Amino acid sequence: MDGPGAGSCRPHGHADGPPEGEAARSPRDVVRWLRAAGFECTATGSEDHLLDTARRLREAIYALTMGRVAGQALPAGARTVLNDIAQQPAAAPQIGSGGLARLCGDAEALLTFVAREAVLLLGSEMADRVRQCGGDGCAILFLDTSRAGERRWCSMAACGNRHKVAAFRERKQKSPGRF
Repeated sequence: MDGPGAGSCRPHGHADGPPEGEAARSPRDVVRWLRAAGFECTATGSEDHLLDTARRLREAIYALTMGRVAGQALPAGARTVLNDIAQQPAAAPQIGSGGLARLCGDAEALLTFVAREAVLLLGSEMADRVRQCGGDGCAILFLDTSRAGERRWCSMAACGNRHKVAAFRERKQKSPGRF
């Protein structure tokens, strides 16, 4: 399998800093991502270790998911990385004062929780419902929970709509006298 995370599951970093377009440039970016995902992220441990763990986890999940999507054997390096991270102490869900479940913990424990969820998803029958968006240039992976299991877009509001607009314009160009 070619592409990001295909072989060694090493982040695509460079000696002089993160690659262009890298979203996780600092441990603060990892914490920001965890909070945006709805986790209550508290103080972190080793900042260098956190950034490395987040990048390795991301690359491993991507490589394993793409392997599942393509129907290929799962890369051994990616399995090892994911399983190793999933074995660390994880954040535990708690019931908040409003009665809703929430996940609180330090960033490393939250990444471990993410790793465990990835193991449970990719190791289940639901892994067959993981799709790559059919939008031009979109690399988003999503879980197709539609009844028919034929969803093609990460979002109808974004990629699906762009496809529909492009198809409409193409039809209109082929038959200029018709609306």
